[in-house]
Amino acid sequence: MDVRHFERIHAFIEARLRPLFDAETGSEHGFGMDDTSRALRALLGTVKAAAAVKGLAEQRATAEPTLRHIIDQALEHNWDVLRGVARNWEDHPDFVRDFKRHAWELEAPADSPAPGASATV
Repeated sequence: MDVRHFERIHAFIEARLRPLFDAETGSEHGFGMDDTSRALRALLGTVKAAAAVKGLAEQRATAEPTLRHIIDQALEHNWDVLRGVARNWEDHPDFVRDFKRHAWELEAPADSPAPGASATV
């Protein structure tokens, strides 16, 4: 799986979350101890952790088949975490179709869905 998919979805999610940390929203820039600030920090931390796959993806190319399978599972899991978060903004104009795709569908050309996949958004 191409790391650029992770970079794109991470940028999309961060662009939705960062404004929530601004004082204009009543936030203490995410450093408050109220439940909303804590939830925002937790969500942002989860998103950053799930998007941090560059080293893992780089190891995949030279990994033995058994390890490659485990790396693929880790990449798919992290993609699913990000995909689940991003889908909360499906109605946003910057949301792209790839954010709805499963990891294995991203390997297919964007115009042709993977076998058995729905061609609708």
